[in-house]
Amino acid sequence: MFTGLIEATGTIRSLETSHGTTRITVAGPANLVGRLHTGDSVSVSGVCLTALDINIDSNLFSADLASETIARTSLSRLHSGSIVNLELPTPAGAPLGGHVVQGHVDGVGVVQSLEPASGNAKRPAADWRLRLNVPEECARYIVPRGSITVEGISLTVASVKGTAVEIAVITHTYAVTNVHTLSAGSLVNIEVDVMAKYAERLSGSSVAQEERKFELTLEYLIANGY
Repeated sequence: MFTGLIEATGTIRSLETSHGTTRITVAGPANLVGRLHTGDSVSVSGVCLTALDINIDSNLFSADLASETIARTSLSRLHSGSIVNLELPTPAGAPLGGHVVQGHVDGVGVVQSLEPASGNAKRPAADWRLRLNVPEECARYIVPRGSITVEGISLTVASVKGTAVEIAVITHTYAVTNVHTLSAGSLVNIEVDVMAKYAERLSGSSVAQEERKFELTLEYLIANGY
């Protein structure tokens, strides 16, 4: 499990496809790559991947992208030099600083704009407004002041109208993640709050179970005044 608090950014070194398998290689900071072991989970721009071929001397690690990962995320559309957000799983008992993030991307959003909230991009302390469109199947789980994961970052929704979502981004997040590399048309990985999905599932299951158990009987009619 992750929390959406990005530890560092990394750089895509290569994306290679061979015999139907796509392998991504990422260069990251020594203090993060040095903690990886083969088979460990690592979040790359919000996608939970399995670390392979770790090279501590070069601060590189690789991961294979399954066909589902290629279809559901933006990773296969990146290129050498792309900046990605990196996070290692949260140890049991550690503070949960963001929200529960699985690294299971629900869909790909499209950035519409990224502008300073003050209207002055030169002001160092300027907050930013990130506006994007999300897939319709994701929008149903997004609410104002609720949590959303964009590129692996735990963020708070400012407003949502249909599939249009606006997010306030603080200066720190803008500077230390790949948000500052985004522009109109950029593709971003979206993970909605898993709690919302579970709530919907449980609510639907509960209703279905009650409907299945209900039977119109003479006893029911008498008990309800018929």
